[in-house]
Amino acid sequence: MKIVSLVLKFLPNHAEAIKPLVAAVPGASVAVDSGDGRMIVVLEDGPDYAVSDSILQIHQIPQVMSTTLSYEYSDEVQALEEN
Repeated sequence: MKIVSLVLKFLPNHAEAIKPLVAAVPGASVAVDSGDGRMIVVLEDGPDYAVSDSILQIHQIPQVMSTTLSYEYSDEVQALEEN
């Protein structure tokens, strides 16, 4: 399992256009929209997609000027150690 959070930066008037595009990305959800051109997005991996692919999709949303990884959690090492 992987969970990451991203901080997106964009022009504030694009927030309503960006939200549905983020929601369409597998495993993505908008956690916080600050209203000033910043948005925190949470991503979780799934059986048919990787977090890295979802990050790339979000980064390619036309109105998004920058995407910064702010948090990453992975229990893959723990799962490997248990096996």
